[in-house]
Amino acid sequence: MRGMGETTIWVQGYVNLAVLLLGALPLVVPTGYSVGAVLLLLGSAVLLVQRPRLGLSYQDWLIIAAMAFYAVVGMGDAWWGGASSREMDKPVRFLLAIPAMLLVMAYPPRRRWLWVGLALGATGAGALGGWQFFIEGVSRASGLTQAIQFGNLALLLGFLCVAGMGWAWAQPQRRFWLALLLLGALGGVAASLLSGSRGGWVGLPLILWVLYRGYGREFALRWRLAAVMAVVLAAGAVYATPQLGVQGRVDQAVTEFGGYLRGEDRTSSVGVRFEMWKGAARIGWENPVLGVGIAQFESAMGELAEQGVIVDRAKEFGHAHNEFLDTWAKRGALGLAALLIVYLVPIRLFANGINHPDLQIRSLAVAGTLLPVAFIDFGLTQGFFSHNSGVMVYAFWLAVLWGSFSMRLKVAGRG
Repeated sequence: MRGMGETTIWVQGYVNLAVLLLGALPLVVPTGYSVGAVLLLLGSAVLLVQRPRLGLSYQDWLIIAAMAFYAVVGMGDAWWGGASSREMDKPVRFLLAIPAMLLVMAYPPRRRWLWVGLALGATGAGALGGWQFFIEGVSRASGLTQAIQFGNLALLLGFLCVAGMGWAWAQPQRRFWLALLLLGALGGVAASLLSGSRGGWVGLPLILWVLYRGYGREFALRWRLAAVMAVVLAAGAVYATPQLGVQGRVDQAVTEFGGYLRGEDRTSSVGVRFEMWKGAARIGWENPVLGVGIAQFESAMGELAEQGVIVDRAKEFGHAHNEFLDTWAKRGALGLAALLIVYLVPIRLFANGINHPDLQIRSLAVAGTLLPVAFIDFGLTQGFFSHNSGVMVYAFWLAVLWGSFSMRLKVAGRG
């Protein structure tokens, strides 16, 4: 029995470290998004030896089913469509995240390790983005990946830090933990702004609404109004500071959008996106059930370019810069259903705890709701699951957040 207890302590520490690295490294180390995930996956082998009782609930099985269904549909598309093994590699990671989730459920990480990891990751992203933008003089900070992925994932880490403030408030050293998470939140937002990734800013009202639903009612009306005013003033200050580049990016988007509507420019950054969306929608409409297949997508876009339906530049990308249209074009209604399920099932289940009286449990529910909501936002202008970083961050953070949330609920229920 003593040996089993010592093993449990070692495994618990291992999970704590893996979760901390999952949050701390994704944007500041090359392929850092894989480090914590791989550690969790390798660590899940202990479940074959220890065989702890997990007591999986109906909700746990729903999360597992959503992840497995998305993986199977994606793998099936790559297999039957004759795509390269690389295309099968991305959806299979949703399957690999399932044993990681079971490990987290068996040995839930201490929550301070989870929130500290996120704070370090978001702060590090802000520091790296600031160095690239202000010291190296790049026009858009891109971290160690590309600007869109870097900016949007940094924004996600920043808002997850905000979600963690509910946990921080319940701690004896609340001022320290609140300050740390606030620093992370500011770092994530700063990295997003310096990256110039406009797509992530579109869904900010919805992200802020999730945070309001989780925490807004805890404050008097005057404090809620003050928070709204602070957000508006901060947004105005950021826009009015030309050195940050936000004003130029927003004005450029407005100008390019107007030019596209007038038919004057279909090859601008905004115009090409609309052309890609038009092409993907056309392909999906013509192949509504199973799509054209991931292996045939680029050739199908090329044919539309030859016919003059879309501009030539729109055929040069491997995805349509819209997760939903891209999935419909490649995998049809079946793939779109799998995508919606892997987003909406977690939103529905996490939202059940968004008003939980225990702030430490509520913080996990708010973070878990924010994860798919943010990815829906990001997916409007980028194929996030077409990139390793997007797949790894979503699948493994879903595993960690749900595993932690589910087990804490069960412990609270037994209490």
